Amino acid sequence: QVRLVESGGGLVQAGGSLRLSCAASGGTFSSFNMGWFRQGPGKERELVTGISRSGGNTYYADSVKGRFTISRDNAKNTVELQMNSLKPEDTAVYYCAARRGNYYCSRTPGQYEYWGQGTQVTVSS
Repeated sequence: QVRLVESGGGLVQAGGSLRLSCAASGGTFSSFNMGWFRQGPGKERELVTGISRSGGNTYYADSVKGRFTISRDNAKNTVELQMNSLKPEDTAVYYCAARRGNYYCSRTPGQYEYWGQGTQVTVSS
């Protein structure tokens, strides 16, 4: 059983930055593609960014391209999300998720096997 624990959320003003971290335990981290999803109030959960098992491939939603950066450290079993130039519309609960297989950027939440508990990100205008 893989356990994912997010940290790093908080309240920030528009234009500011936050760095989210997700620590994995209980499995072979390098076997999993990792994704960061978010769910805003009244919205569906959406894929923000994904990274392949080796870290060699990444995906970004159009809404965050150029502002967010995903990275992973397989030696430390962590995946991080650097968020810059934050906007009020980035306000959401952010979740990290893990899935096996070759597809590292599935946008379907049901295709991810493990989820963290989520961390709140609030961007004030």
